Amino acid sequence: MNSPRSSTTVTVAAIGGAALGALIISCATVDRVVLAPPMIPGAKYVGMDQCALCHEKEVKNFKLTEHARIQIPGEGPRVEGEGCESCHGPGSLHVDSGGDRKLIVNPGKSPEACFQCHLDKNAEFSLQYHHPVKEGRMSCVSCHDPHGEDILKPKGMLVGRVNEDCAQCHREQARPHVYEHEAMREGCTACHNVHGSINPKMLTERDNNLCLKCHAQVASPTLPGVVSIGNMPHAGFGPTSFLEQGTCFSAGCHTAVHGSDINSHLRY
Repeated sequence: MNSPRSSTTVTVAAIGGAALGALIISCATVDRVVLAPPMIPGAKYVGMDQCALCHEKEVKNFKLTEHARIQIPGEGPRVEGEGCESCHGPGSLHVDSGGDRKLIVNPGKSPEACFQCHLDKNAEFSLQYHHPVKEGRMSCVSCHDPHGEDILKPKGMLVGRVNEDCAQCHREQARPHVYEHEAMREGCTACHNVHGSINPKMLTERDNNLCLKCHAQVASPTLPGVVSIGNMPHAGFGPTSFLEQGTCFSAGCHTAVHGSDINSHLRY
């Protein structure tokens, strides 16, 4: 026979599981969950075609994105809302006022609408080193165009320029250099976690582990105490190596990590 305590535990667990199941809504196009769609008191869903009557350009491009296929289910097989309203919230009050009533969620001013689906990015923005999205100094649309064909490209991006999204703010790091760091061809994300990281400067790896992912150390067969990093010999590597004095970019050596105009070994 189950004790009263165990029965109570099972009942509470069952109620908690049901509540959680009611709260979580599955997105129709990707394997992720939504905590809850944006809600506006007194507003009802009107459909993306209604939005297109005024926002024709945005809806035309938006229909080509994955975001346009997100659906908010209603009772039974009915779809309550989709497309624009999955991010902006139900738009009936906005429509009835002719657009004057701004009772509509704006992801450009608050990231909370984005965080309803992108739970992992919400967590990354809470790490020690992160872009100041939660602090309100920038928003998700500073780097992403939610209405564009490619969400990863910022609005107005020139596709022919490498790292254009980051270069909007980090112009000095992304500008061309006489001596380039080849990693820049792969993009800023080769070295940085762009939403947040536990490492300073949002680096993907701490200390020399980052550089040595590409610049492997190979012991010289003819010169004791010399290690080649890439194709360059570095004397003194080993138990008392230069690496013990600091990182490749902080020990006074390769300080121009994004590229140099005066030194082929990325030094200032």
